[in-house]
Amino acid sequence: MKKRSKEKLVKELGDSFKSCNSFYLVDFRKMAVPQAVELRNLFRENSYSLRVVKNRLALRALREDFPEELKKYFQGPTAIAFAPQNPVGLARLIKDFSVRNKILTVKAGLLDGQFLSGERFAEVAILRSREELVAKIGYLMAFPLIKLHRTWQAPINSIGRLLSQIKIKK
Repeated sequence: MKKRSKEKLVKELGDSFKSCNSFYLVDFRKMAVPQAVELRNLFRENSYSLRVVKNRLALRALREDFPEELKKYFQGPTAIAFAPQNPVGLARLIKDFSVRNKILTVKAGLLDGQFLSGERFAEVAILRSREELVAKIGYLMAFPLIKLHRTWQAPINSIGRLLSQIKIKK
């Protein structure tokens, strides 16, 4: 690789690191080409990206404010999975793919600017998505009002049933 192309790649990676504050370092050893194509298509469908780069170039592109613990995981074959919007969704996608194909392992990552070890990745993958949590909060906020509405309607419904019973008897 020529020096100019390396500099260009380092700049592109640096821009990717700046734009995404969540990414995972993935070990992809023994992955066949059809599986890699399937994984890239899954990523593309869900607005994520996967980059396979040389570790030295990735280390050059890392900003100074990234945790030092992260830098030691750039060894061996490493792919970087970027999550611009939904890092939990990306974690689920990686976990599902690795369970199905028994190939991928997550070395480490950065989740909303915080270091994430590979051991804690499983905890992130089982979290609910932001939309599910917002929906649950909305339901919990509306539930007392729903109960109150049902309570107020109960006497009205009882009167209606009582009147229909009186009509039937007469």
